[in-house]
Amino acid sequence: MSNFFLILMGVFIVVANIIGFISYKKKKSIYYAAFTILLSAVFLGAIGGVLALFVIRDAFAIFYGMQIGYYLLINSVIVLLIAILSTVKKN
Repeated sequence: MSNFFLILMGVFIVVANIIGFISYKKKKSIYYAAFTILLSAVFLGAIGGVLALFVIRDAFAIFYGMQIGYYLLINSVIVLLIAILSTVKKN
């Protein structure tokens, strides 16, 4: 069961980064991509929490969704730091 949730966490991280990459290609702004990843962190964290509630059938499963959201927020901060560093390096 734990392997399923680890794989799901990896899939959500990859999906959030793909959504951010698509938004970067459309808007040509890495800051907009970081913001999109931040918004998808909230959305995918909620989906992960609901999915964990259905699979585990325990009220404490919602904390799994919060953990996914936490890792996606860290991912968003990393993308934002990369955006800031690339802007500083460009200027």
